[in-house]
Amino acid sequence: MLVRANSVMLECQVEGTPGCDWLVLSHSIATDLTMWDEQVRVFGDRFHILRYDTRGHGGSHAPPAPYSFADLEADVIGLLDAFEIERAHFVGLSLGGMIALGLAINHPDRLHSIAVCDARPDSPPAFRAPWDERIAVARNEGMPGLVASTLQRWFLPDTLVTQPGVGEHVARMIKKTSVDGFVGCAAALQHLDYEAGLNRIVTPTLLLAGDADGPIPGINLKMAEAIAGARNAVIPGAGHISNLEQPRLFNEALAQFLDDLSAPLAQPRRA
Repeated sequence: MLVRANSVMLECQVEGTPGCDWLVLSHSIATDLTMWDEQVRVFGDRFHILRYDTRGHGGSHAPPAPYSFADLEADVIGLLDAFEIERAHFVGLSLGGMIALGLAINHPDRLHSIAVCDARPDSPPAFRAPWDERIAVARNEGMPGLVASTLQRWFLPDTLVTQPGVGEHVARMIKKTSVDGFVGCAAALQHLDYEAGLNRIVTPTLLLAGDADGPIPGINLKMAEAIAGARNAVIPGAGHISNLEQPRLFNEALAQFLDDLSAPLAQPRRA
């Protein structure tokens, strides 16, 4: 269904068990809400689940680029308001994990917890520069021009051989992403700046990453030092899109975190 949030029409799916705590799922750049199919299957009997396509992705509308993380945060708050969700557990991967950090810094009153998966809080030059080339490819060749390089960057080589369906699924999502949506979110990534606010996060936090996701496991250790009480988890045999590459291990880590949170979940921790 299309839902208006923050003046943008966003594609959403509501699943799971009404009456349970809400679980909101936010995907990476150049994917869509279908990347969470396995998590919906596993967690649907314990949570009321809202997953959505980020602006410019999947079935959501694509405002003109660029976008900011303030825009992406406001989209989520608009969705929570539209569905009358007072608080939710928020699980985000890559771009979605960065949105989770922003929500925890700026809107802690709307959260039970966050799971920050395969994400970072900042945009140093080595991270920022490659997005210029990716933006140029998207504009000059269209999104199909990004498929091969993105798959190589996101997954272990063996995964693309032994699990060809994973690569095919991701390729479809990349091709479906609008150029404006990709360029808009890439611009947000180039201006990512949540590191200074990490020590203000009081929401229960899981930092999760594939063990082969470049610098992210090490970055998570540093984030865990800044976020009081944060839990760190590493997924063996996974690169950047850990929920697709190792879904069982991803689900186990997420379930352990959610199970260990005390109930009822009413207030975030105080620093």
